[in-house]
Amino acid sequence: MSDPQKRQGVSGPQEPVAEPAYKDRTFRSPAGIAGGVLLLALGAWLGIDAVIRGEGRTPWLALAGLLFAVPLVVAFTVRPVVYANDDRLRVRNPFRTVTLPWASVATLRSGYSNEVLSNAGAKYQLWAIPVSLRGRKKAARRQSQAAAAGDPMGGRPFLDPTAPSTRSPGDQAMDDLRELAEHRADAESAQGEPVVRWAYEILAPCLAGAVLLAVLFAVA
Repeated sequence: MSDPQKRQGVSGPQEPVAEPAYKDRTFRSPAGIAGGVLLLALGAWLGIDAVIRGEGRTPWLALAGLLFAVPLVVAFTVRPVVYANDDRLRVRNPFRTVTLPWASVATLRSGYSNEVLSNAGAKYQLWAIPVSLRGRKKAARRQSQAAAAGDPMGGRPFLDPTAPSTRSPGDQAMDDLRELAEHRADAESAQGEPVVRWAYEILAPCLAGAVLLAVLFAVA
């Protein structure tokens, strides 16, 4: 090693940092996010107007109302998301985040809501993948039309990429998650127990807003 290298603390050629072998797949509800953004914009407009132009206790009530309502709107519309990769499923619901290694997943089921069940019997709803009965009807209608046209495979997109899917987006997302769970449950990197973390960044301001509203109404 040359003297300049010793002075600079370089021990030799540096190897590149390995990139992750996979990335998270993300499942969200575009309609929920759009609705949440609209509600937040409306609330901000009304709340700021009340703070600026209001008299007496009105500005304080507006601030307390925003402190209480904004976290709730964010929790139920913008926050929900499902992340999935080769090792685990991470479910971010309104008030908590649940991380489930694939080995801990017993099943994923769909009814009037989409849910994941752990081997211990715990049930967690997937808020980010809502069930659309209308979407299911549309998908069933497409499948019937494909069958009537003589397509024995129902126009499945993996055979014909240009064909419309005969599954609703929510059901297709659940199919993808079930396939991951089935193929990765025995992987060494997918072992472990579920971990639940409460969303205190949502709960704390919401509770503070509720307390402030209660105090303001109590001293009226």
